[in-house]
Order: sequence, then C-alpha cells, then structure tokens
Amino acid sequence: MESKKNQVPLELLPWLVVHSDGKIERLAGTEVCPPGLDQETGVLSKDIIIDPKTGLSARIYRPESVQPGQKLPLVLYFHGGAFLIASASFPCYHTTVNKLVAQANVIAVSVSYRLAPEHPLPTAYEDSWTALETILTVNEPWINDYADLDRLFLVGDSAGANISHHLAFRAKQSDQTVKIKGIGMIHPYFWGTQPIGSEIKDKARKQMVDGWWEFVCPSEKGSDDPWINPFTDGSPDLEGLGCERVMIAVAEKDILKERGKLYYERLVKGEWIGKVEMMETKGKDHVFHIFEPDCDEAVEMTRRLALFINQVLV
Repeated sequence: MESKKNQVPLELLPWLVVHSDGKIERLAGTEVCPPGLDQETGVLSKDIIIDPKTGLSARIYRPESVQPGQKLPLVLYFHGGAFLIASASFPCYHTTVNKLVAQANVIAVSVSYRLAPEHPLPTAYEDSWTALETILTVNEPWINDYADLDRLFLVGDSAGANISHHLAFRAKQSDQTVKIKGIGMIHPYFWGTQPIGSEIKDKARKQMVDGWWEFVCPSEKGSDDPWINPFTDGSPDLEGLGCERVMIAVAEKDILKERGKLYYERLVKGEWIGKVEMMETKGKDHVFHIFEPDCDEAVEMTRRLALFINQVLV
C-alpha cells in the first residue's frame, strides 16, 4: 500500500506536483545555464543581485559591439511559466533574450522574480516592481554607460506579459518618474471565468487553465481576480495604461489567444491614447518561440518585436 506521505494530492502537469507532505517537485523549468558571451549572437550577459534581502536577481545583457557613449533602448524582460516555473537563467529564456538583444540592439534585464507557491502572489508583481525601480537607480555600469532610460520597454511572455500590464499601471500611479515607452506582450496570460471565442468549445483546456490559476492565486474571485482578468470588476480601466505603445502577439492554437485579441480591441476602441499593434502566428501554440527559437515563425516574431522597440514616431 502506498503510504500517505508519498501520495500525490495535486498535479499541475507538466510543471509540478505537490505531495501530501507539502513537498513541491518541479518537473520543468529548473535547468540553468551560465551567463557570458553567446557566440551565435555576439551578446554578453552577467548576473546581478537586485535585492540581497530576498535574493531577487536578474540577468543583464548587452551587445558585445556596443561602443562607449552609445545609448540603446532598455528592455526589462519578464519570463513566463504561469508564475510557477523558470527563471532568467533557464536555457530557453537565456536563448530568447540573447536573440532579442542581438536583433533589436538593446540592453536587456531579465528578471528572476520569486515563484509560487513558495512565494504566493502578489510576490512576483512586487519583485518585478522592485526590479524596475532598482534598475533605474542602481550604480550598474552596463545601465549607466549604455542604456537610454527615456526608451524603456517592458517585454514579457505569458505570465511575464501579465506582469508588464500591471507594472504599466503602477508606474503611472507612482510618485517616481518611471516612464515606460512601450510594452511588448507575447501570448499574454489573461483569463476569465466565462469562456469566450474558441474557449467555449475547448472545455478541457479551459478547466486546465482555471486549475492552474486557482493553485497560484486561490481566492473567491477565481479566474475573475483582477490579477488575471483585466476586464473584470475591480480591474483598472485600460485608459490608464501607462505607456505610449503596445504590441500584442498571439498564436493561432493558443487557448489564451482570445484574451490577447480582446485586450487589443479594448485598446483600439477605448479611450487609451497610444498606438497598439497585434500580430498572430498561424499554426503555432503558446510560447512556441521559447521552445523553437530558430523556427521561421519565432524569427519573424523577434524581428517584429525589434521593429516595435526601435520604431521612431514622428
């Protein structure tokens, strides 16, 4: 007979299991790779500590070819993983950010916010805000020497896109002069209790995503919690989104695509004053670019994101 201690009461496949004794076993996203010079892209990286008290860290990137006095856009990157897995040093994310830095010619800071369930929400949001505040004031040579703080972009995929959304509101409400030029949202992790569009027929995946969110953020509001549903009661109006430009990327086979499209429509039809664009990748699923970084579709999405960051508005 299996002992009670070894029973598995909760599985969040393919990511983790929680045993009855409270032990969390992560099945994915735990691999790490060191920083340094990426020979393929010519991008340098190093790890920095953001907050010694909590252990909050980040990986900072710059093109090896950047010249003294040259100022490049600054990108804060927030990785995905449903707030449960991965880090800035996860090989897939390290590769993704290297490619973005090379393509867009930017300085990037990829944030390793603390993960649920050990650190329940809103810890990830607080860590990300701390990273944003700190990176603008810290005495870091790569930032001081090469980053143009007037061209600050937040970029994230899945949960990281969700984080970027919330930081943009917080930045606008902050007493500090945090000005965000734009947000790049890749397959944003937004959700809701009532299914919309293709979610209506895909009941299995709807229930799966509901379960993931309930585990990360248990509350009586469920998937209509303002952290996950930007259109529910209690969520700030998108009119107050604190940036000038937004790019939203969705994937045809992604269960989350309907929410990304709705976000785009609300920005277009609402009172928000800014420019928004959207691209949809046919035949691909959620965060495909992380696992297929060299496929034609991932290359095109990175190219579009680089154009978005470097766009000069007249």
